[in-house]
Amino acid sequence: MRELTGAAAAAGPALAALDRRARWRPAELVFWAAALSPFVLFPAYLQLASQIAIAALFALSLDLILGYAGVVSLGHAAFFGIGAYCAGLLSKYAWGEPVSGLLVSALLAGLAGYAVSFVIAGFRHLALIMITLGLGLLLQEAANSASWLTGGADGLQGIDIRPVLGLFKFDLYGRTAYGYALAVLFLLFLLARRVIQSPFGLSLRGIRENAVRMPAIGAPTRRRIRKIFTMAAAMAGAAGALLAQTTSTVSLEALSFQRSADVLVILILGGAGRLYGGIVGALIYMVARDRFSGLNPQYWYFWIGLLLVLVVVLLPNGILGGLRRLSAWRLRPAS
Repeated sequence: MRELTGAAAAAGPALAALDRRARWRPAELVFWAAALSPFVLFPAYLQLASQIAIAALFALSLDLILGYAGVVSLGHAAFFGIGAYCAGLLSKYAWGEPVSGLLVSALLAGLAGYAVSFVIAGFRHLALIMITLGLGLLLQEAANSASWLTGGADGLQGIDIRPVLGLFKFDLYGRTAYGYALAVLFLLFLLARRVIQSPFGLSLRGIRENAVRMPAIGAPTRRRIRKIFTMAAAMAGAAGALLAQTTSTVSLEALSFQRSADVLVILILGGAGRLYGGIVGALIYMVARDRFSGLNPQYWYFWIGLLLVLVVVLLPNGILGGLRRLSAWRLRPAS
């Protein structure tokens, strides 16, 4: 009874803090305005910018379950690949309209995530890592075996994507690809922001800190894990569909463990448990990969590994966590 009373007393300040966080800050507006700058300042890198937006959306989906709910996944690429293959197969055998294809792909990935969530919600820590890794590997091998449908190791051929909204054709310069990917990223970011800065999002943080005690204050842990896992799977499927639609290619790499590992690295670089962590991490990782692979195509992973080690050692909470600590340190003498 005392626990319930204490929890109720603590809920007031927590909800007030959520209300403050829900307000848009000037830095956020500047950030999204700067996201439009590649159209003017870096027109030659719009293809890379579209890939950054897709990686950012994928990292945001992982952040919902890892950074906020504490659910570790090494097979998150399974939902990314489901979305990619769904969008590719729809454009090849049914219709190539991208927006509806994106919605169907996200829905299918969400349904797959909902089915898997009943298993995920019952495990934590090491067992969860092994289960998600195993499910990802199983799906990749199934896609490889069904070469009559997926194209196997050769990839899915014959993808034909129509103009977005019937107006904007996908061009070689990447203008439409980046605009489309950025618009989808922003809309789903708004959704994730609304979820995280709500009482439901606050309960996810409680589950991350102590999943055993959360039911004592009326928060059904497993049900909420299933909800956020389903949402994260749908967002990952949307990211995969974006990749298929903007590149007109789908391969087994979309389901690979390497992609799951890459998005985890991106999230660690930017800072897990921070809405902008995946976006900042995607920007840094993709630009660094592009630069390092240009310098040394064979050993560029060495520099990526070195970058990751330096960030983890010097900035344990990621780049955004380090910036927050720096700003707090600067303000401390004034207070």
